[in-house]
Amino acid sequence: MDKQLINFNGQIVSSDQQVLSVNNRGFRYGDGLFESMRYMNGAIKFPELHIDRIQKGMKVLKLDNNLHIDSWFLREKVEELVRRNKTGSDARVKLTVFRDAEGLYSPSSNKTAFVLESQPLNESLYTFNPKGLIIDVFDELTKPINILANLKTCNSLVYVLAGVYKNQHALDEVIILNQNGFLCESISSNVFVVYDRKLYTPALNEGCIGGVMRQVVMRLAKENGIELIEAQVNPEILNEADEVFITNASKGIQWVMGYNNKRYFNEVAKFLSEKLNKL
Repeated sequence: MDKQLINFNGQIVSSDQQVLSVNNRGFRYGDGLFESMRYMNGAIKFPELHIDRIQKGMKVLKLDNNLHIDSWFLREKVEELVRRNKTGSDARVKLTVFRDAEGLYSPSSNKTAFVLESQPLNESLYTFNPKGLIIDVFDELTKPINILANLKTCNSLVYVLAGVYKNQHALDEVIILNQNGFLCESISSNVFVVYDRKLYTPALNEGCIGGVMRQVVMRLAKENGIELIEAQVNPEILNEADEVFITNASKGIQWVMGYNNKRYFNEVAKFLSEKLNKL
């Protein structure tokens, strides 16, 4: 593969070029947020939803929108980068924005900087995984519920330690609990559970990421007559559920095959995945 390029504050540079200093606030304090997106068939999928979440997150972190990050910015910068990277029509894209300022905990300003990355993908559709995932619950560290919980911030230690747990136990994915011991999300996805012919997902006030694909799947479920309930979800439901699946903007819908000795079906997950690819 050719060496990939990135866009750092409007400049196209090699991905192995040093662009951040040790004083970078994203590195020092996790003072920023990021957005993972799918570039498919020559366009960003659901750009308005992504921009809405980025702008809301920047407002929560009190970051100035001095770069005018909007739908036009996103389309222009992504199309330029994938063209320069010769990625083709399908890629995974990540935009990270961070506070570009001096100071310790108290920043000298709220000016924003950004890094845009792209990685080529070989699929022109959301691929439904032929083999279901094997999961477990990660309970060594829970996720706090606060104003930051719904954002993808650069402070990701809960997910990192969950990833270490996943690797140590040879799992495909793990479920993270919130501070009250209820289902929150997985390492990189939102969680859905099919039980008694109803589709459940943790509510945003349970501390989960406000995922773009979560919004899309919820809309598809409602449009197709599937009863959807946003709620506080007890992890014990994993022992009784008919289906479990996870969703994110890059992969779409991925079904879970097993949790401990429990095995799941994938009828609803496959149906919604087919609907997703028709959008």
